[in-house]
This record gives sequence, structure tokens and C-alpha cells, in this order.
Amino acid sequence: MSGHGFHVHGPHDHELEHAQTGGHGGDHGGGGMINQIAMFTAIIATVGAIFGYMGGATQANAGLYKNNAAIKKTEASNQWNYFQSKSTKQSLAEVSRDLTAREEEKVKYQAKIDRYEKEKNDIKVIADKLEADATQWDKKSDEQMHQHHRWAQATTVLQVCIALAAIALLTKKKWLEYAMFGAGGLGVVVGILAALHI
Repeated sequence: MSGHGFHVHGPHDHELEHAQTGGHGGDHGGGGMINQIAMFTAIIATVGAIFGYMGGATQANAGLYKNNAAIKKTEASNQWNYFQSKSTKQSLAEVSRDLTAREEEKVKYQAKIDRYEKEKNDIKVIADKLEADATQWDKKSDEQMHQHHRWAQATTVLQVCIALAAIALLTKKKWLEYAMFGAGGLGVVVGILAALHI
């Protein structure tokens, strides 16, 4: 009935006008808060996605390194079994040498004993190297898991930041906006710690 100078706003019209002015009228800057939070949320979501990817990558690396450690441990165990078989053969040769009465047999058994001793020493070097490699892979895996936990912590804090942003938008509470900025900053700091392996 606007032809008579009287106009009634429906609830929808009122909400549209309220959203356009930020709920405070056109001059109070409510739209600025909305835009600021929206932009910050987009940036934090992007950073969070990168942190999430890094967390997944470090977790995969930790599993791969742990697998490499297990392979090296198995290879070392095989070498120690081989070492043990040479020790058994050496012991049998020593018993045979000590029990024989003929000098040429003693010389033959002593040559075997000397050969087994040399082979054992070579096997021990290989086994020790494999065990050292396994220890290194285990250490690398542990470092990657620590870094993974840091990335996960950073991602979680950024997710909390995004939740605070949503609540700040709904409630228009300035302290929630500050909490959002604080959580975002904390999440980025934890992400930097992850990148620095701290």
C-alpha cells in the first residue's frame, strides 16, 4: 500500500536490510567485521589445509621409515643366524681337531677353524652395520612422528580458530573475534615449530 504513504516491511525485508547494514545501520562498520572475519577464515582454512597435508606426509614418512628399520633388523637377524651357523661349524672343527690323532688332520681342521673365524668376523661387520642402519631408520621414524604430532596440533588449533570465527560472526562479539585471531596466531606458531622440527 505504498501508494498511500504507508509501507510495511516483512520479516525477510527486515533481515536483508539488517544484513546489508551489518545490523547497526550503514555507518557503524558491522560489514567490516564480517568481511574481516571472512577473509581471515579463508586464509586460516588455506593454511590449515597445508598443515593437514604436511601432517599426513610426515605420518606416511614415519611409517615408511619404520618399515625400513624392520627390514634392516630382519637382515641383521639373518646375518646373526649365519654367524651362529659359522660358530657351530667352527666349534665342530675344533672338537674334531682336538680328537684326531693324525697331524695332517689337525692341520686340515685348523685351516677350517681359521676360515670360519675370518668368515664370522666378516659377517659380524655386516650384521653390526645393518643394526646401525635399523637404529637410524627408527630414529628418523620417531622424528617424523614427532613432527606429525606438531602438524596435527597446528591443524587442530586452526580448526578451533575457524569455529571461533563462525561463533563471532553469529554473535557479533568482539572478544570472540580477538580469540579467533589469537587461536589463528597460535596455530601458525605451532605450524612453524613443526616446520622447524621442534
